[in-house]
Amino acid sequence: MKRLLISVVVGLFATLPVRSEFKAGAAVVDVTPTRLPVLVNGGMLSRALDKIKTRVHARALVLADERNQVALVIVDSCMMGRPLLDEAKALAAVRTGIPTNRILISATHAHSAPASMGCLGTDADPAYVPLLRGKLVEAIVAAQSNLEPARIGFAKADAGEFNASRQWIRRPDRLASDPFGNRTVRANMHAGIKWDDVTGEAGPKDPDLSLISIQSRAGRPLAVLGNFSMHYFSDQDISADYFGLFSEGLRLRLAPIALAGNPPFVGIMSHGCSGDIWRRDYTKPESAWDPNLRIEDYAKGLLDIATKACAGITYRDDVDVAMLEQRMTLPYRVPDRQRLEWAQRITAGLGDRPMKSETEVYAREQLLLHERQQTEIVLQALRIGDIVIAATPTETYAVTGLKIKAASPLVQTMVIELANGGDGYIPPPEQHLFGGYNTWAARSAGLEIMAEPKITAAAVGLLEKVTGRLRRNGKLKDGPAVQDVLRARPIAYWRLNESAGPLAADARGHGHGHDALYEEAITFYLEGAKSATFCGSGELNRAPHFVGGRLRAHLQGLTDHYSIALWFWNGMPNDGRGVSGWLFSRAHDHGLGETGDHLGIGGLSAHTGRLEFFTGDAVKSCVGGRTEIPRWTWQHLVLTRAGEMVRVFLNGKLEIETKASARGLADLPQCFFGGRSDNDSNWEGRLDEVAVFDRALNVREIARLQPRNSKAR
Repeated sequence: MKRLLISVVVGLFATLPVRSEFKAGAAVVDVTPTRLPVLVNGGMLSRALDKIKTRVHARALVLADERNQVALVIVDSCMMGRPLLDEAKALAAVRTGIPTNRILISATHAHSAPASMGCLGTDADPAYVPLLRGKLVEAIVAAQSNLEPARIGFAKADAGEFNASRQWIRRPDRLASDPFGNRTVRANMHAGIKWDDVTGEAGPKDPDLSLISIQSRAGRPLAVLGNFSMHYFSDQDISADYFGLFSEGLRLRLAPIALAGNPPFVGIMSHGCSGDIWRRDYTKPESAWDPNLRIEDYAKGLLDIATKACAGITYRDDVDVAMLEQRMTLPYRVPDRQRLEWAQRITAGLGDRPMKSETEVYAREQLLLHERQQTEIVLQALRIGDIVIAATPTETYAVTGLKIKAASPLVQTMVIELANGGDGYIPPPEQHLFGGYNTWAARSAGLEIMAEPKITAAAVGLLEKVTGRLRRNGKLKDGPAVQDVLRARPIAYWRLNESAGPLAADARGHGHGHDALYEEAITFYLEGAKSATFCGSGELNRAPHFVGGRLRAHLQGLTDHYSIALWFWNGMPNDGRGVSGWLFSRAHDHGLGETGDHLGIGGLSAHTGRLEFFTGDAVKSCVGGRTEIPRWTWQHLVLTRAGEMVRVFLNGKLEIETKASARGLADLPQCFFGGRSDNDSNWEGRLDEVAVFDRALNVREIARLQPRNSKAR
């Protein structure tokens, strides 16, 4: 606690505005192992490599004003543990005078780099660790020695074609098994390769390629720090993966010739939040994927985008430098007695031999978590003028990086993961329910379930302190389509663009009292409906993906004259189960009664792929629509009830018209979206822009809400 207070107090003084000379220095140090073979992280079981494809490096920046110096080092490594990095920082502080809490060291997460920390089946290479420790110090010292007056600028470009979500939600009838022998896996990596098994991505991606460019006062390129959310490409032998190719490519493009008497230009690619991100877009068919895509071509594509973005940067030299650090102790999810005894039985006969299976690996991990119980993690925030960097020590999901960027007090924000430690995956709490590799308790994913919101809150808090400004609210702007809905005077309107639950805010503003609640088994911030008209320029509309949970609202006073309007995106195949899924239900919770309205999409039992409606508990009397609805496309729906007359419109066209008893509806304030009142065949897919009206909308009103250029996948 004393160390944290000292760090924060010193850092607060450093945030005071200073008009001083900005300096920067950069350096590259080779950290390729001198003894081969060397252990390599990145696989489930232990492996060693004895060939070098590309050499691995530590690339360092030292930034300074008249009062402060900070150091940033990006290393071609899968991950590096906090104890090793703390040792390196202490040694560097003695050599340079830069305080340890102003040194940021991060791994690129190359899965083909030497192992400097133990993870799953691979231990740290004992010969490599001391070499790396010394080289980290050498890199910081070299960068400091290259300090010179400088200027800095920031750019951001869309590189979304180079990354995609690798974490997909599995169908409820297609669960997979975990290493402990239980069928718990509702979401896992790369499941999207087989479309019949999945309902959609588990989270969003971050398409931004962010760049911090540093030049001498005269305009000579000194360094460019890139940041992108893509896990790794995968390469052969010892390699820096695409991170190294990008870094070297920047040098060749921006400063191919080192001027005599000047240090060489340093290109750097840091690891963005990509715990659930990879390069293959599983939303596209197999035929659209090039199995022969070369890592060199992938790096070239990113370099093309980066080079163009750098050409448009505006530079400033009147910047100051400030940095804050916070250390937190978080508990591990330790095994209960039953799992601990299981692990002890599995590992009893291992001896010193390498582990041979996933089961053996996770058994040993349980013993390690039980022994350690908790760990210390390091968070940092660095400000250079009006540019900020947040650093997390974890394999952070893209949605978490998006949350930090959206809340950051400054627009020009970069988030670097696996910095100052290698503390594993931190899925948002709701995604722990879905299981999968990223949640299985181990050093690679062992922090408490609430680690993600705690780390997010701490990171944003540090950004507030280091900038001296309050966080932004991160709310998406209301586009023309939102105004169309509001002009129709709904009694409740949920845009559903939250990045976390449990509250779904009423878009009509404060004081209206109709906020709704997300149940469990929902994931957030996926791409929503009609981005161009629901949000402001450059924004992406967002929507939750329902994984069996529901959105529930209590609308007191709703009568038998009402309407609902919403957008839906069905993740289930039309013939995947008896009922594809229920979209809306107005009834008492936990069952079906003699009254109530229920609207969904039929499956194998009836009305396959078409809308269907019934009242009360008359499930067998469902009335079906006319149009079969394609999977994974956004559709607009309006249900109106005027007493006994019920009409359902799909994309503005009448699909269902029927008479149904309205008895008792005025006594049913409870409405469910994304599921039925008895939780039968709840929705598997996305919902967006849900509005409720206290009247039956007429045809003209419905037309004003209709889709324009409906967005399909």
